[in-house]
Amino acid sequence: MDALGRRIIVAAFDGWNDAGEAASAAASMVRTGSDYEVVHSVDPELYFDYQYTRPQIGSDAEGRRSLTWPEATLLRPAHRTDDPEIWLLVGVEPARAWQAFAAEFIDVALREDVTGFVALGSMMSDVPHTRPISVFAGSDNDAVRQSLGLERSLYEGPVGILSALGDAAERAGIPTASLWASVPHYVAGHTPSPKATLALLDRLEAVSGIPVPRGELAAEALAWEASIDAAAADDDEMREYIHQLEQTRDTWDSPEASGDAIAQEFERYLRRGGDGPTKPGRDEPPRR
Repeated sequence: MDALGRRIIVAAFDGWNDAGEAASAAASMVRTGSDYEVVHSVDPELYFDYQYTRPQIGSDAEGRRSLTWPEATLLRPAHRTDDPEIWLLVGVEPARAWQAFAAEFIDVALREDVTGFVALGSMMSDVPHTRPISVFAGSDNDAVRQSLGLERSLYEGPVGILSALGDAAERAGIPTASLWASVPHYVAGHTPSPKATLALLDRLEAVSGIPVPRGELAAEALAWEASIDAAAADDDEMREYIHQLEQTRDTWDSPEASGDAIAQEFERYLRRGGDGPTKPGRDEPPRR
């Protein structure tokens, strides 16, 4: 587990990178395992388009009304020890100045002696909710791939902020990895997706070597799956479609299947440009 070192930033952003809220929920769950403090937060005026990501108004505990602006913040455990640490980079995907945004956080990471960077994402895919959630685990770093047995993405095309941050980290000498959970595209009305969140946390613990909390996710995942079963019970077309997805997934998981099956699914998702399937089985799986 030394490939990513002992001080690892885990990044997850709301929005396009976060199908079923799986990635942002995973980061939130990690945060429940320790007290965190702010290391750095960006000036929202520099990076956000308020017509796209609007500020929110609300009341505090004393009834005072105030605005909350979009943000992106780097957090670290408040109680420092010699044990390996997960830091968190969370917030909203910026609308502009991505190179400056990435450089700002990577400069802080270098100053704080961060040793690794893991991006968490989730994508809508043509997969069944009844099978284990597949997680594409990849890296552009040769040493990380060899040490952790990760894939190398061959995708070429548009990307999201996670890729911009990962590229800046690698260029600065911080080794990176990325974890992407495949969320069944037909469960859009059943968000959040705790089963996908649980799968991301399991894989994060495996690649980082750092225990992460799961809370009640196991029970929530079972309830989520049962709710989709109930919704499909009276829909013959949906049941048949899910059955087709199950057959495809079982073929991928068979001993005869290619080990590149999940990687190929991820590549198809990236090529589509981040848009979910419009008709069951007609399009390819949502991008990093």
